[in-house]
Amino acid sequence: MSEALLAAQAPEAPASGASGARQFWRRLRTQRAALVAAGVVALLVLVALAAPLLTALEGQDPTTYHPSLVDSARGGVPIGSFGGVSGDHWLGVEPQTGRDLFARLVYGARVSLGVALAATTVQVVLGVVVGVTAALGNRWVDQLLSRVTDIIVAMPLIIMALALLAVVPAGFPRPVLVSLIIGFVAWGTIGKISRAATLSLKNLDYVAAARLSGWSTWRIARRELLPGLAAPVITYAALMVPANISIEASLSFLGVGVKPPTPSWGQMLTSADIWYQAAPQYLLLPAGALFVTVLALTVLGDGIRTALDPRSASRLRVGTGRKQETKAAGATETAKAATAKETSS
Repeated sequence: MSEALLAAQAPEAPASGASGARQFWRRLRTQRAALVAAGVVALLVLVALAAPLLTALEGQDPTTYHPSLVDSARGGVPIGSFGGVSGDHWLGVEPQTGRDLFARLVYGARVSLGVALAATTVQVVLGVVVGVTAALGNRWVDQLLSRVTDIIVAMPLIIMALALLAVVPAGFPRPVLVSLIIGFVAWGTIGKISRAATLSLKNLDYVAAARLSGWSTWRIARRELLPGLAAPVITYAALMVPANISIEASLSFLGVGVKPPTPSWGQMLTSADIWYQAAPQYLLLPAGALFVTVLALTVLGDGIRTALDPRSASRLRVGTGRKQETKAAGATETAKAATAKETSS
């Protein structure tokens, strides 16, 4: 997406906090798919936060081995129906080790969601700081930071992450390391968005008035520009979270992400690739959790983008208030016809 297009999508002026929040909520409520996705995301976050409580209710933990629950003569296949599902193990047990799948799944949600949110926070902070500094700086600062941003955007994320993860000492906490690497390697796009939006906003009348009043550049950025950047930044950040979940799962699947015994959905998929026939639930459970999470966050991100920028239509046409959109379009056409009729008469 070009910087000109990004600048054209920037808001004209920041709305007041209360009225802006009411308008956002009113627009979001017309999108049923986004509301359902928000409910799914809230449930996933609740499950991740309540993982210790849920596993305590089950009476299990994610690291304890249960060798008596797997058939060593068959290579470690879980004993019993549906992968060893029972009152003690709600979703069955892991092949070979006998570790509880429910416990590993809910604790894996903590890792996957935590890494994605932390990486997104790093990306937003770096991207906004670099983008705003480039837009408000002189020509040399803008050129330097813009070229750095171009280099970051051109970097292959997975390859860079693999290289950096390979040289970091094994004792460094892996979830923190993965979050930092994703954040520091993938902030370029949001940096471009921030720069383009700032270039558009700083030419508006209210920013010029603040400059003529003698405000410092920092005060103008903090009081006038950052509120105007909220819509495009929040929109893109909401879409970055599912992408970061997929990146964390890919790195764990490749064996360079979160290390055992810490559970992760990507790590579970890595171990499950040879068990898809003997114990299919071991593959389907983490894959299904990843699919539902990424889908819900993507739909929610699209809903937030549409609610924050009503000029852009939703890319997901299911449950986005088509009746309301059609009604609004009809009212607009009627008003135009009435105006044309008055003009001609």
